Amino acid sequence: MPPLLSVENIHVRYGDLVALRGVSLSVAEGEVVCIIGPNGAGKSTTLAAIAGGVVPHAGDIRLDGASIRGERPEKIARLGISLVPEGRHVFGTLTVDENLAIGGQLRGDRAAARADRNRILSLLPRLGERLHSPAGRLSGGEQQMLAVARAVMTRPRLLLVDEPSLGLAPKIIDQIYEILLDLRRQASLTLLINEQSSNRILKHADRISVLRGGRIQLEGRAADLQDGEAIARAYFGFGERAAQPAEASA
Repeated sequence: MPPLLSVENIHVRYGDLVALRGVSLSVAEGEVVCIIGPNGAGKSTTLAAIAGGVVPHAGDIRLDGASIRGERPEKIARLGISLVPEGRHVFGTLTVDENLAIGGQLRGDRAAARADRNRILSLLPRLGERLHSPAGRLSGGEQQMLAVARAVMTRPRLLLVDEPSLGLAPKIIDQIYEILLDLRRQASLTLLINEQSSNRILKHADRISVLRGGRIQLEGRAADLQDGEAIARAYFGFGERAAQPAEASA
């Protein structure tokens, strides 16, 4: 049985700038996989390539074994992949409810979308309290909750989350991760998350990949990397690649 997602030796360039140099990773259904790396490592480009925002000039991306490389973002979203972008990017002049409605537009089934909206709001009561407020007036943490909720409204199988902790206080970061894990359990989500730091994600992830300079430097099971030493070596470039890729669990 193939993994839910398979990224196979992809290369991405922006003009003369090479962003990804042969990145490979896989995500099994139900897993939480995290890509860790410094700014400029290629984390956001990796998620953008999966979501259809950029097209790799080499390599392949497969969902359930079928290639999705080069497909339009709308088709990839309909196939079950949704992206929560870095910086949240909510529609600030629209209300919370209108932002959620945009997420549900891909569904085509209004009754099912409304049922999902109500279920999501039961998990995120703070958004329910701000339902008719413009999204631009929400706090940073509330906007991140809204960005996640809007993405989940498409009913994805795989949720890509780009640096959910960016610019948030530690207490709010913990809340965001609690929300993501609750949604994983209740909506049967698979998660691929980008982060700059492993501080919080290690205790939640099944597997970790460290990306630096457009290449995967380390890949392994989070349970085997709890002391952080191998991650630090790969992150800062001390020594060669520290581990072989771990296979996705079935």
